Amino acid sequence: MTTPRCFIVRHGETEWSLSGKHTGSTDIPLTANGEKRVRATGKALVGDDRLIVPKQIKHIYVSPMHRAQRTLELLNLGCTLPYSTSNSQNPNPPPHIKAIVTVTPKIREWDYGDYEGITSSEIRSLRAQQSLPGTWDIWTDGCPNGESPSDVIKRVDELIHEIREEHHRPYMGSKEPDADGCTGDVVVVAHGHILRAFAMRWVRQDLSATALIMEAGGVGTLSYEHKRLEEPAILLGGGFVVGPDVLSEVDEEEREGKLK
Repeated sequence: MTTPRCFIVRHGETEWSLSGKHTGSTDIPLTANGEKRVRATGKALVGDDRLIVPKQIKHIYVSPMHRAQRTLELLNLGCTLPYSTSNSQNPNPPPHIKAIVTVTPKIREWDYGDYEGITSSEIRSLRAQQSLPGTWDIWTDGCPNGESPSDVIKRVDELIHEIREEHHRPYMGSKEPDADGCTGDVVVVAHGHILRAFAMRWVRQDLSATALIMEAGGVGTLSYEHKRLEEPAILLGGGFVVGPDVLSEVDEEEREGKLK
């Protein structure tokens, strides 16, 4: 019986993510190293014998920001992109999949308002100058002239409800994939703070409870316990789909006594 998953992917490295500057509405491109690492992530995690199996994907959501859209492109999932791509056609494209890609502001980065483009230490200094508490926690304080935690919760909860009702519920507990091999998986490509908020709201927790970290280019997995939509969970670790060539290699090593 299948249990649909939701893969969350943070965009690759940018100059501002390297320096720790809060990047909301400013559309900073990926660095060359960021692009390279996302391509490597795609090769490592995407494929019929990998964590993300393209044919099992039902829907893909991506932020309106170019850095997120470029990351989706570099993952090479084989989907039709509803926006202009950055490079020429991939010389070795993967099999085309039927998953629909939706560009949605519901998963754009947190609006940092007055804190756009500055680091956490700079924010604390600024607040001290303004006679505000030097400590600052985005999960409880939000951003002046930007978004509050309740603003973020509203749009994230709307997207989670859409994913569960439109894409996961029809596949929950199915004994086998549909005719195209789809199992209802969803991919969300976005940004650091909003994806951590998304993960916390996935398991119905308040944002102040978060202690999650997501590196640039990182991939996380959300799913459900006991194959029940009513029991959302964060999947801390899961087994990979392993192809017959890998299994044969393991069998051979066992016969030779290399594995214990």
